[in-house]
Amino acid sequence: MKFLKRLIVTLVVLGLLGYFVGMPYMREKTKKHSPEETVSYAENNMDLSVSYSRPSKKGRVVFGELVPYDVDWRTGANEPTTFTTASNIQIKGKQLPAGTYSLWTKPGAAQWDVIFNTEVPDWGVTILSGGKKTTRNPEEDAVSVTVPSENTAQVIEKFTIAFEGNETTELVLSWDTTKIRVPLNN
Repeated sequence: MKFLKRLIVTLVVLGLLGYFVGMPYMREKTKKHSPEETVSYAENNMDLSVSYSRPSKKGRVVFGELVPYDVDWRTGANEPTTFTTASNIQIKGKQLPAGTYSLWTKPGAAQWDVIFNTEVPDWGVTILSGGKKTTRNPEEDAVSVTVPSENTAQVIEKFTIAFEGNETTELVLSWDTTKIRVPLNN
């Protein structure tokens, strides 16, 4: 009986150490390779921001290999990318209420699905899958749209999210030789 109590206490202590020491250590180490970035946009009566981590290409083929086609991607590295809007907006004619959302994509060779989800999970992928399986809950999707992808003339080394536009606003995601544009309206 004494052995069983010691075993349980040891397992609990190791679990707590892993959670409170191991997870912060992993986050610190991964963010050295994929630094955090926040981009904001305050024009056209919109107040938007995106927070994400920026992985690098490092000579790899990104889309279709590192990031497989037709599979959910947490859209960046580390924690899921978050998209915040201070007011109600439309994305390709679909209403997105004010709030903060996790941003997911499903890259394809010719088009991407872009998904705004009401849940913002802690890490975005399961550890047991080696980072291959996301933790996105499709039942919590607020808006999902499909946009075409385009090839860029130059290679983009670091994954980049930006807002572009004069008369219209676009959320632009680009990496390697691929770019997508998501139209936003108020």
